[in-house]
Amino acid sequence: MAQGEVLEFEEYVRTRQDALLRSARRLVPDPVDAQDLLQTALVRTLGRWDGIADKSLADAYLRRVMINTRTEWWRARKLDEVPTEQLPDASVEDGSEQRADRALLIDVLGVLAPKQRSVVVLRHWEQMSTEETAAALGMSAGTVKSTLHRALARLRQELEDRAARSREAEGTPVRIPAQPDRRHDERGRERCAA
Repeated sequence: MAQGEVLEFEEYVRTRQDALLRSARRLVPDPVDAQDLLQTALVRTLGRWDGIADKSLADAYLRRVMINTRTEWWRARKLDEVPTEQLPDASVEDGSEQRADRALLIDVLGVLAPKQRSVVVLRHWEQMSTEETAAALGMSAGTVKSTLHRALARLRQELEDRAARSREAEGTPVRIPAQPDRRHDERGRERCAA
């Protein structure tokens, strides 16, 4: 690789490292793992930097490398993990995620499979279009849509479950929706039919 390309890559990393680290933090919950993920992706990208003809697409290329690397790590993980009822608390020390809602959402993303998590991060956090997400992940637009639908449904369910557990722990009775009054419903149908 030519010296000019190395300098160009260094400048790119210097200007984009904060945004890229935020992307990595959304892909893996642990801050140290996120730094490792970004570092590994940068090393892999450096070797192919001269092959990226349109440098404006470098962010998309690097995100794809991070996703592929994270997937490789996930597949290579030890399978002697023990599932637990309660997820461990992830401490976040940086100022970008101080709000409780954001920390909760990042924690809840941990329940998603890597493919679902990638789609949610790219579509909603990185605000990529369906087509851009499909291109970045190497899948069809329809697969992106269906994966996103299932992932969002899973996130909603997890948030509802956590809210119910929290209310139970506080001693607040869990509200059970009332059953509809069938007599009222039948009268309403009769009026519509008339």
